[in-house]
Amino acid sequence: MQPSGTLAGLDILVVEDDDDTRFFLTTVLEMDGAKVIAVISAAAARKVLSELQPDVLICDIGLPGEDGYTFICKIRALYPKNGGRFPAIALTAYADSEARIRALEAGFDTHVSKPIAPEELVEIVASLVASCNW
Repeated sequence: MQPSGTLAGLDILVVEDDDDTRFFLTTVLEMDGAKVIAVISAAAARKVLSELQPDVLICDIGLPGEDGYTFICKIRALYPKNGGRFPAIALTAYADSEARIRALEAGFDTHVSKPIAPEELVEIVASLVASCNW
C-alpha cells in the first residue's frame, strides 16, 4: 500500500478486541498519517472519550462485555461536547443486511465488513470525514 496522507492530522479511536485486527487497523491508519488510539473494549473506549474527542471512531460490533451496538447507542446519547457526535464506522464480520441496518439504526454512520483492504479502509475513513457537516 502506498500511503496517500489523506488521513494526516486525524485522531482516530479504534475499538477492537482481536489483537491482529487491532494491529492491522492501527498500522494502516498510522501509515496514512492518522494518530490512532486503539483499545480492546467499550469500557476502555469510554475512558479515552472522557479525555479526547476523536475525529473518527472505528468500532467492532462483537466486543466482549458490551457490544458495539450498545456502545454507540450510549455514546450518541451524550451531548456533542461530551463525545456524542463524531463519525463512527462499524467494522464487523457481521456482513448481512440485517447487521448493516442494525448498525446504522444504533448510531453508526457506516457499516464495513471484515476483512477490509488497506486502501479501502483509508478511502472509507476519508470519505466519511469529508461528508460530515458537523
